[in-house]
Amino acid sequence: MRPWTFPIALQPGTSREPVFQQIAQAIRGDIRRGRLRPGDALPGSRTLARTLAVHRNTVLAAYRELEAEGWTEAEARTTRVARDLPQAPAARHPGGGGAEGRPGYDLAAPAPRRSLREPGLLSFGGGLPDLRLVPTDLLARAYRRALASRELLGYGDARGEARLRTALARLLSETRGLAVSKDRLMVAGGSQGALDLVARTLIRPGDRVAVEDPGYPAAWATLRGSGAELVPVPVDEAGLQVDALAARLEEGPLRAVYLTPHHQFPTTVTMGASRRLRLLDLARRHRLAILEDDYDAEFHFEGRPVLPLAGDDPGGVVVYLGTLSKILAPGLRLGFVAGPRALVEALAARRETADCQGDQVVQRAAADLLEDGLLQRHARKMRRIYEGRRTALAGALRRHLDGTVAFDLPPGGMSLWLRVDPAVDLEAWIDRARKLGVGLTPGRAFDFRGRPTAHLRLGFSAMDERELEEAVRRLAKAL
Repeated sequence: MRPWTFPIALQPGTSREPVFQQIAQAIRGDIRRGRLRPGDALPGSRTLARTLAVHRNTVLAAYRELEAEGWTEAEARTTRVARDLPQAPAARHPGGGGAEGRPGYDLAAPAPRRSLREPGLLSFGGGLPDLRLVPTDLLARAYRRALASRELLGYGDARGEARLRTALARLLSETRGLAVSKDRLMVAGGSQGALDLVARTLIRPGDRVAVEDPGYPAAWATLRGSGAELVPVPVDEAGLQVDALAARLEEGPLRAVYLTPHHQFPTTVTMGASRRLRLLDLARRHRLAILEDDYDAEFHFEGRPVLPLAGDDPGGVVVYLGTLSKILAPGLRLGFVAGPRALVEALAARRETADCQGDQVVQRAAADLLEDGLLQRHARKMRRIYEGRRTALAGALRRHLDGTVAFDLPPGGMSLWLRVDPAVDLEAWIDRARKLGVGLTPGRAFDFRGRPTAHLRLGFSAMDERELEEAVRRLAKAL
């Protein structure tokens, strides 16, 4: 093990205790409060003496005292914290808090944290991409090329790396029908980071913001974090009910509406053309910002892709949120915002007060893949694979759970929205399924008020056909 420094506060000349006892006392305190744990190695006597600017014999005397008291043990020229000591409880101060416990100050109520996928669990949650299919070889080569540009390791444009913004503008023009330039685009930390930045820029504490019900709880938490008062608007088989949104406007002004019109989260329905036109007109007349989250635009399997609201926005009311996470991987945190140039400048100014910029090297690597057409080719491959998995899940559900669940096969997306027979005890089914190694998300998780509903959301993209068949077989067994 390399020599390491171990800071200890000494009071030479001011304390009546000898220095070796001060050292021993400091180490005892570090063991009690958990800084040093059973089995941890202490620095060598020469190293600690050099760090504290004391004679080595002083350190040796401290170590001998600790060993005699049973706090440490000598082992092969190394002094370690005794292994038979109990783990130290969290340190506490007189107010009852502590570094690992309750703080000595007030905190706002935290938003609920998202549950992560558990290892070994066949999880239907999330509609996440299959990380086993990420083209890591292509990404690694692109990253190495980007890393050779040392200027990317310094501070850069808060709007994001210029080549990536240019490549994204071209991609959005070719695939989503958006007429945007790189100056009307901002790269952010995933679609969630993009929404957070937009919310903190546009929304003032107390502003009313409409959201879909059922909808996306993580987005609700982000909007609440900016001080918004959320106003739920019902969703039906044609998406957000614009008549209901108009009624909410009569009750009081709205600052924005957040929605997922392409593949509504979680029901997967697509907003129809007439509602889209009415929504755009309503937003224009009431100066209402439309926060359009097009989170899985690449995965539309049947019919013509439905173009985003942002593609037909003469009033300049739509803020378009997108991501590369579904094509590549969420851990890369590659989301983006498209909107009027003034909005992008305001977002950049806001970002400069927080993290300054994103990861320019990762962004340049993504630009490289887009410029070479490799990312587009990978997206087409993923579309074919995920369409096959959608078909496989639908077939397995019909074979094993026919009569218990019903669903409409969506034209796109990464999940199915199931209607469950009301006679089934849904919560008991979910508990039994988990014991058999299958993770499920109930409909109440997406209800604005958390009310129980006879629905399940099954994400199919992260499991292959064999895993999907096995997961559904276990669901039938749990039932």
